Amino acid sequence: MENTKNFTQQVDIWGGIECTVNRVGEHYFDQLVRNGHTHRISDLDLIAATGIATIRYPVLWERVAPLSLDEADWRWSDERLTRLQELKIRPIVGLVHHGSGPRYATIEREEFALGLGRYARLVAERYPWVDRYTPVNEPLTTARFCGLYGYWYPHETKGLSFLKMLVHECKGTVLAMQEIRKINPDAKLVQTEDLGQTHSTPMLHYQEEFENERRWLTFDLLCGRVTPQHWLWGYLIWEGLTEKELSFFWENPCPPDIIGINHYLTSERYLDEKLELYSPHTHGGNGRHAYVDVEAIRIPDVQVAGTDNLLKQVWERYKLPIAITEVNLGCTREDHIRWFHQVWQSARKLQQEGVDLQAITAWAAIGSYDWNTLLRQSTGYYEPGLFDLRSPEPRPTALAKLVKEIIQTGQASHPVLEGLGWWQRNDRWIAGSCFPNYICADSHLPNGGRTVLITHGNSQLGQALGKICMQRGIAYQVLSHQELDITNFSKVSQLIEEQRPWAIIHTAGLYDPIMHKKESELYSRNGDMEASVLAEVSSRSGIRFLTFSSDQVFDGRKGQPYLESDAFSAQTAIGKINALAEQKVKSLLPLALIVRTGPLFGPWDKQDFAQQALIRLMKFQSVEAPAHVTVSPTYLPDLAHACLDLLIDGETGIWHLANKGQANWAQFVQMVGLEAGVDPNWLEDWYYTQVSKSSKRVHVSAALHSEKAFLMAPLEDAVRRFYRDNEYKPFYLTDQKLFDISITR
Repeated sequence: MENTKNFTQQVDIWGGIECTVNRVGEHYFDQLVRNGHTHRISDLDLIAATGIATIRYPVLWERVAPLSLDEADWRWSDERLTRLQELKIRPIVGLVHHGSGPRYATIEREEFALGLGRYARLVAERYPWVDRYTPVNEPLTTARFCGLYGYWYPHETKGLSFLKMLVHECKGTVLAMQEIRKINPDAKLVQTEDLGQTHSTPMLHYQEEFENERRWLTFDLLCGRVTPQHWLWGYLIWEGLTEKELSFFWENPCPPDIIGINHYLTSERYLDEKLELYSPHTHGGNGRHAYVDVEAIRIPDVQVAGTDNLLKQVWERYKLPIAITEVNLGCTREDHIRWFHQVWQSARKLQQEGVDLQAITAWAAIGSYDWNTLLRQSTGYYEPGLFDLRSPEPRPTALAKLVKEIIQTGQASHPVLEGLGWWQRNDRWIAGSCFPNYICADSHLPNGGRTVLITHGNSQLGQALGKICMQRGIAYQVLSHQELDITNFSKVSQLIEEQRPWAIIHTAGLYDPIMHKKESELYSRNGDMEASVLAEVSSRSGIRFLTFSSDQVFDGRKGQPYLESDAFSAQTAIGKINALAEQKVKSLLPLALIVRTGPLFGPWDKQDFAQQALIRLMKFQSVEAPAHVTVSPTYLPDLAHACLDLLIDGETGIWHLANKGQANWAQFVQMVGLEAGVDPNWLEDWYYTQVSKSSKRVHVSAALHSEKAFLMAPLEDAVRRFYRDNEYKPFYLTDQKLFDISITR
């Protein structure tokens, strides 16, 4: 696939699929199984559609020959590499990705290196056209996790174990390339490693200096630089390595053809002996001193090296071609693309300064699982990449569109790029801060920066969206109904022209069981008109528009949850207004984003139904919550995050967003009470009272299901966080004000 570029300075953009196969005890964590790429070859076509023409791709030893090299199964790799050839995508083939090797040749044994050489020969013979290899991904990092920290098999925590594993990985890399080059003399080694830098207080400078030398060991070994004159020679021999083991590398130098740097914001560390300033889980030490090891980017007094300086260090030390082989950040959608854009700009700058920097890599193209626990637990925590897997088919995110734009035009234009990433804002500090917390997102915008305009800002949803925008560094402006008459087309048009928002979020339209009567009546009169005006203004201005609808557009008699494609069957007044507003918005602005959701609950509003119910339950006072109406209770923070992600991704059409699961009102209140520790026996008696009261009523279900995606956490998890993050929790037992909170349909 040829990519047409109309700009002079070229930094290639590669792709990569997270493919770690690591072992914890007797359990293997296989990312290719978790992310579904094992059975979904169509992912390659999606990646090709972005314009990416080089990809880091797995032909992993543990997967191809898990039992024996004599029992290799090539079917999966044959199919995938053939498809890559058809798509004209060059693979950089990885043989071991963070793994400890198959059971018959694990990382702590010499058999690992010898077996990897044999396996590499088999791969090269089968695919002689492949010309780029990464035999072992991040040897130093893997050795630390397996041999020094005890995270992964064989769970060692000794300096010699760590060094032995590193030597075996690097020796295996040398042997692998020797065997590969017997088949393809032009094959290139793309050697990856996580590169950071350690900073410290003056007292811990000795540890800082040691770690900053240790970080180079992978490349120094492969380049044959670890001789008796090496800075760490004495340490290596003292720990127990032999001169014979080390002399192998200067006798068989195998310098990378391309040095692959995987740099993460968390890779720069700070060591501080002042334990009292930090959370206990960060405390550790080296046997000589106790200290914390934390992210340097979160410490106000530390001047981090940053991507530019780290890459310059690599260039000055080795003078070999460089690629940034992983660009990734576990974060919100806008920060993901901000980070990629920042690294891309750094790469272009360094290239112009004479550094041979060839490419940057959009890592984890289809996302990754459980890296928040460093793959030590299977929790189901998913981070999207170029594509989001929480839809029936992988869905392109804003990052995929940004990458495609850069490849095609050499430019990047998403409006959230005008804001600052979390690593650039003052609310990132965790200790010793003399700066005020980051307060207003738009205060960090350059002149002329654009915002998200939120209407009905005094509503529960409007306030939640403003709060989440502030947390995420998305510039926003909130307008109450009193500040702007949305039914007045000319005033709205004038405001849009003056403010130049890149998106409008209209937060009216939701069924609120405790909405003040005056507000409810106002929406009933003006709901469809407001949505129509905003849709028309958005259409004329070419800006994105998100509006809300509710489960009330259905009558609840389907007998199962409703999908986006189900026809309207509204019976309530607000449901009919919602349905009319949806129709008008779609006719005026077909590219509008319309989100239907269920009854809301959140941790910030004392008038929230769940808050009121909990106050009464904590006093053992009954709550009228019928058991004959099933709904999809929706946690406000989760809804706000999901909506912002869809808006940033440029999604359109009708989406159902609610927490996974459903409950009738009585079940939901019971869940809230149980989480707060209310006597379960009392709650059970109360629950069956509600069931008895509902027994003669027609059972209806307004629960929502989705054909498009499940972007929000399970309801049980949302209820846990509702109680954990509740701003009013201390007042439950002392607040004397009681509320009338009966719920009916």
